[in-house]
Amino acid sequence: MLDIFRGLKSLIKVSHIHIDTAVFRLHYSLTVILLIAFSLIVTTRQYVGNPIDCIHSKDLPEDVLNTYCWIHSTYTITSAYKKKEGSEVPFLGVANSKLYPESEKKEYRYYQWVCFMLFLQAILFYTPRWLWKGWEGGKIHALMMDLDIGLCTEVEKKQKKKMLLDYLWENLRYHNWWAYRYYLCEVLALVNVIGQMFLMNRFFDGAFLTFGIDVLRFLESDQEDRVDPMIYVFPRMTKCTFYKYGVSGEVERHDAVCILPLNVVNEKIYVFLWFWFLFLGILSLITVIYRIVIIFSPRTRVYLLRLRFRLVKRDAVETIVRCSKVGDWFLLYMLGENLDTVIYRDVMHELGHRLLTRHHHNASSVKGELQEA
Repeated sequence: MLDIFRGLKSLIKVSHIHIDTAVFRLHYSLTVILLIAFSLIVTTRQYVGNPIDCIHSKDLPEDVLNTYCWIHSTYTITSAYKKKEGSEVPFLGVANSKLYPESEKKEYRYYQWVCFMLFLQAILFYTPRWLWKGWEGGKIHALMMDLDIGLCTEVEKKQKKKMLLDYLWENLRYHNWWAYRYYLCEVLALVNVIGQMFLMNRFFDGAFLTFGIDVLRFLESDQEDRVDPMIYVFPRMTKCTFYKYGVSGEVERHDAVCILPLNVVNEKIYVFLWFWFLFLGILSLITVIYRIVIIFSPRTRVYLLRLRFRLVKRDAVETIVRCSKVGDWFLLYMLGENLDTVIYRDVMHELGHRLLTRHHHNASSVKGELQEA
């Protein structure tokens, strides 16, 4: 199994350049790795065995019956879940289908599609990252100019800091659209998590939205009086009906009992994913609310910059936030996450000094015009 996870290292490379936040990275990094790993695990017979094994009569080839039941799905009897296992029924959900109406049959059509669905989920989780990577356009990396390590000559360091300052000075108040596209990607990440909960609910015939809660309730209750929700959604034993022509040309019906060993793995995967998606959804919702507060509250922007970058003086931070827009704040925050702390402090102080000087100059000009008038 370790070979599977070793192979995933090449799928997502951890970059030392941060162009997004930790919560956003949870979506496209850890979650994507988990989903692809789960997809590979459920397709690896070495660990889970055959995906389906059906008990059959001697005149039915084993491969034919297994393939048929795998393609055409299997079913259980809902009333049989309330029977006593070992005496009334051989296994929960398995009973003589002739004694029950068709409405009692619960078919399981998702079984063979789990690995594909997990892979599709991984693609959906990576989509916001793919969009932001294209929209970001390497801006952070270009502006860093290897100033993250700070191991360069003073002449080179001074030249690079001047280039960075000149860019920030000339393009101040022009980064809103760039930042809003990132905020849009964070909203898409939230929509994706919520949407995937409903997608899984549809995939599992309406049994996924409350799946985690049902499992917790079952573990806390008297288990003899309740049906295990994991067995109900992911049965280990089901039934399959196979029809074929007999020796006299009449249609013969063969009822087979099928063991689904893969569902032992599937149930654990989706219990974990239910709680993980809930955790990600809560974090993402908090992040979106946090972005809204930042957009409409300059005071919060000052506080966050002071909290994260303590070497920068408060006066410089207040001047920069007052004279810039939220897009500039986001760019400066991301630069602070990547640049050497001392270099970042110097850049912020110089930028704040320039803005303050311009503000005083403009104020003096206005005062002089008023006096002349």
